[in-house]
Amino acid sequence: MTSLSAANREALKKTSTATLTTVLFKRGFRNVFIQGVFLLNRDGPRMVGEAFTLRYIPAREDLDQLGSFEGRGHPQREAIEACPPGNVLVMDARRDASAATGGDILMTRLMVRGVAGIVTDGGLRDSYTIEKLALPAYCAARSAPLNLVRHHAVDSQLPIGCGGVAVYPGDIVVGDPEGVVVIPAKIANEVAEEAAAQTLFEDWVEDKVKGGRSIFGLYPPSAETRAEFDAWRKKPR
Repeated sequence: MTSLSAANREALKKTSTATLTTVLFKRGFRNVFIQGVFLLNRDGPRMVGEAFTLRYIPAREDLDQLGSFEGRGHPQREAIEACPPGNVLVMDARRDASAATGGDILMTRLMVRGVAGIVTDGGLRDSYTIEKLALPAYCAARSAPLNLVRHHAVDSQLPIGCGGVAVYPGDIVVGDPEGVVVIPAKIANEVAEEAAAQTLFEDWVEDKVKGGRSIFGLYPPSAETRAEFDAWRKKPR
């Protein structure tokens, strides 16, 4: 597993998920954008962190009772306390948002512990409170029923599927207002560096388009445009 450098972690906070999907597409990765989730707290910070995974299977009535939360050992509660600061808790709820996979107390605990964010392809309850937290929280729906109605937490820190995307522990998870991208850990640093360069170029292109310039020869760039951009980039600012 490749460790994401501090500089590249900061760079990813300034990079859009759209740009990241393009950079990953160049490397042959087509299925990296988690489908069907949205950001509850749009005023929260940008999300970048290593994936800490939690998996649910369908609930069963003889096992999933309120008493199962008592004491230690419940995988959901254990994951809330185990997810390291700076990581993103990613939950596999089988794309079933008819019940919650967490609520405001658990999300507040994650925020206080320094977790970078949460992603679930299930629901979140107490969403009107979660959306006010300084914690990026992505879910498939606002959903009041508690998780025991539909979900049985079974294990953590194993490969999961979230919103149709494979997520391995330690993968880099990036979220912005558009959604969430999963970057394989072994290529995270090179993806971050290329994405930062592409962001600079696309910002320059957008300024040219706002000034009335045609996209032909500009985006994608011709050799002349690339030389123009390289000259601009070298100018002191």
